[in-house]
Amino acid sequence: MWAPGRERVGSTPFSSDQGGHISSETRINDRIRVPEVRLVGPNGEQVGIVRIEDALRLANESDLDLVEVAPQARPPVCKLMDFGKFKYESAQKARESRRNQQLTVIKEQKLRPKIDQHDYETKKGHVSRFLAAGNKVKVTIMFRGREQSRPELGFRLLQKLADEVAELGFVESSAKQDGRNMIMVLAPHKNVKAKPKAKETAEPAES
Repeated sequence: MWAPGRERVGSTPFSSDQGGHISSETRINDRIRVPEVRLVGPNGEQVGIVRIEDALRLANESDLDLVEVAPQARPPVCKLMDFGKFKYESAQKARESRRNQQLTVIKEQKLRPKIDQHDYETKKGHVSRFLAAGNKVKVTIMFRGREQSRPELGFRLLQKLADEVAELGFVESSAKQDGRNMIMVLAPHKNVKAKPKAKETAEPAES
């Protein structure tokens, strides 16, 4: 806890009830050098405008820190809190959030517009497996030569695939032409749980 003459500087962001923000530049305790402040109690209650000497005395008597949460206000808004406890709890929450964070892996499947049924079923199986695992799938139709004059073949094939895997995923990005390719992105339904990943990546297609 704080005692007069002892300074502490926090480094954890904090949004107070007053809309303030705590950072490494936030003034705490003896570092607050203004004549008066608008004081907020530890439970968010409004104490009112008080002299800085009185605010520091209340912080010391309560065994708490005086933390400036809205320096741009006139007068600045300060809050009584256990800043050490706040930093610890914020760090715990940040670690828990990172641990639970789930970022989607983007898989890719490439098809030809005139793919035979056996290859199509194989590719569809890969797409279904990826969606079931909670991954997005970028489906690419590759046109060659005269096939480029028949974009409807690609549209029909992508629509057919989307319809047949509809129980596992939905069309997040509709089919669109991209040079010689046509691309559609499928995403898993929200009730499909993905495995936690460190970052979003795009993986090559499986043959």
